Amino acid sequence: MTKTCIQYRAIIGATKDWNMNIDREGIRVLIVDDLPQVRHGLATVLELAGKAYKPKINIVGEAQNGSEAIEQAHILHPDVVLMDLEMPVLDGFTATQRIKLTNPSILIVALSIHSDLASRQKAIQAGADAFIEKGAPLEELLQAIQAIHGYKKTT
Repeated sequence: MTKTCIQYRAIIGATKDWNMNIDREGIRVLIVDDLPQVRHGLATVLELAGKAYKPKINIVGEAQNGSEAIEQAHILHPDVVLMDLEMPVLDGFTATQRIKLTNPSILIVALSIHSDLASRQKAIQAGADAFIEKGAPLEELLQAIQAIHGYKKTT
């Protein structure tokens, strides 16, 4: 395991250090949502719950809109992006398309409060690899990340 410090531009333009032990074999996740509470909540629960999985889930960064998501995906090279679909500046549908255009190996899990068939189809057409309704059980999100990345829970 290699210790790494990852930096990213936070909402106010400051720099946040992600000082953590990152398992290079782990699943590197970028969280994209316009609400800081959602980003931080997801990061916290995924880091804690993701330890039960091999490889473990490592949060490598956050973005508050689609434009930042594209930039962070280019800089951080995550394995998986958790992408909110409805955000200001640039929505998650468009950001998904652009990320997949430049780096199709990045896997994208679309997150939305809407669970209707039209929203799911639009997300998949944009290039999302999975769709999870916001508010779904944490286990469902973890299983989606593991499934699209090709790993199974070990405990």
